Amino acid sequence: MAVTQDWEKGSPQEYDLRSPQGGLPLSIGVVIHQPSGLPGRQHVWDDTTCKRELRLLKNREAAKECRRRKKEYVKCLENRVSVLENQNKQLIEELQALKEAYCSKGE
Repeated sequence: MAVTQDWEKGSPQEYDLRSPQGGLPLSIGVVIHQPSGLPGRQHVWDDTTCKRELRLLKNREAAKECRRRKKEYVKCLENRVSVLENQNKQLIEELQALKEAYCSKGE
């Protein structure tokens, strides 16, 4: 897909890009300014540029999701550690109480 921008318009344009898997549409706003000394020329984006931009955008989103999942995973591990530490503390206290009860019966 080639995307062109008229230098005379100079306004941002929205492009509706969809992933090949039929995912959610991705809107990308693009502003292209006319370089000095090149009146009336058009800027052309070829397929590779569009594909690269889409790939970078998808990669950014995937990295963001990966960081979110990792954060959630670490939070779950921290909660589990807390629960296990409390359980360990209770078991140690119970063991102490049983030892004291056993020792007092033996005397």
